[in-house]
Amino acid sequence: MPRNTHETAMLPLPPRLVRTVAYKQVVYLEITAAEYHARCNCCKTFRSQPEGVGPRCHYDNRVRQAVLARLVEDGMSIQSLIKAMKRDFLLDLSEGFVYDCLHRRVEELGMAEYRQWTLEHFSGTLCVDELHLGRYALLLATDPLGDFPVAFALVEKNDQAHMRRFLENLKRHGFSPEVVITDGSDLYPAVLAELWPTARHQLCVFHIQQDINGHVLDAAKRLRRELSRRGNRGRRRKRGRPSRAARAYRKRRKKTLKEKAHFVMKNRYLLVMREEKLSDCQRKRLRQMFEYLPGLRTLRTFIRRTHALLELEQSEHQAWCRRAALVANRTFQDVPELAKALAMLGPARFAKMVAFLKSPVAKRIRTNNHVERANPKLRYYEKVRYKWRRRRAIVRFVLLAIDQWWREHPLHADRCVSTPFADHRRETKPRESLKSGNQGHKATYRLSG
Repeated sequence: MPRNTHETAMLPLPPRLVRTVAYKQVVYLEITAAEYHARCNCCKTFRSQPEGVGPRCHYDNRVRQAVLARLVEDGMSIQSLIKAMKRDFLLDLSEGFVYDCLHRRVEELGMAEYRQWTLEHFSGTLCVDELHLGRYALLLATDPLGDFPVAFALVEKNDQAHMRRFLENLKRHGFSPEVVITDGSDLYPAVLAELWPTARHQLCVFHIQQDINGHVLDAAKRLRRELSRRGNRGRRRKRGRPSRAARAYRKRRKKTLKEKAHFVMKNRYLLVMREEKLSDCQRKRLRQMFEYLPGLRTLRTFIRRTHALLELEQSEHQAWCRRAALVANRTFQDVPELAKALAMLGPARFAKMVAFLKSPVAKRIRTNNHVERANPKLRYYEKVRYKWRRRRAIVRFVLLAIDQWWREHPLHADRCVSTPFADHRRETKPRESLKSGNQGHKATYRLSG
């Protein structure tokens, strides 16, 4: 450490040993530090510290790096992490040290810098969703075009008051989205119209199509039940195992109505699949279903029309014309389940479904999938890995996940300098010496064991 006018001579301190990571080896850093006496009355003494080693630490930052990499990136539990560190690096770590690594890293996170970065790179499209984690609800907002999380909030109740407070904080920070994408929840319409009256509210097309598919499958089940009831008429099947002659006769004859109904029930998912995703075998089975139940053709035609209704590459006028033709079709109106599906396409609701058509083709986002992709992973970590119980544990993990993602994002990686917690998982050849440029301390590797 360089000396100035406020320092006197330094006093060498006894060396101390600090463990570091090395694959299948026990490696120590021998730290020799110095203690300075100040001339002024501001303090008595102060010590120099080598880079990468904290004061009074038994492990250097490389050990903490390996711990955090396995917790955040690899998703390991604490018990599995302790076993892996002992197997790979011969380190006998405690649970307290692992939690200390988490606490230290969270305290070092500069989330104010991240919030400013998200504001500078915001694309104008915002996805909002909520996730229930035990007795808490996680409110999450992301940017699907920029591919980064914008903000999150952990609340005890998923209601409109908490959602309003969450979105108000975004507005207060400076976010003014052009498009806000949500699911069909009642939490959003009134709040969005009040906070951002000029923003377009886009309903998630995936959720809309899912609801429509549910009505179509209900109609298929009803038709299948009617076919199965007709198959119950006639003589009852004899009890016991059929004879060889009876089995040969069944192979020669055509399928019964009950067997046809079972075939339709087994392959009913083909009715709602997109045309371009059907294989040749699936198309053959679909035609066979139409032969057994001709009424299924109407359901398949309806699904194909709804897929075209919500296409990405079309004009807004074309979408409204397709809707008018779909609603006016008397064949669809005569089917009770399809009539319920058509009731979902009211003018006010349909305007929110096709709000993406007002944007340029390159910026059209139809679904809320970007924010919902994070939900299964967070729920998986909660139920399988960690089983969080406290608010602090949930917030800590979300912060670490966001920081890990931020350091790997292409827009940030170019200017991101190496952090003290960069990933160093495997050290096959330990260095023989490590000397720091600061005066008053040095560090050397020493192999033992």
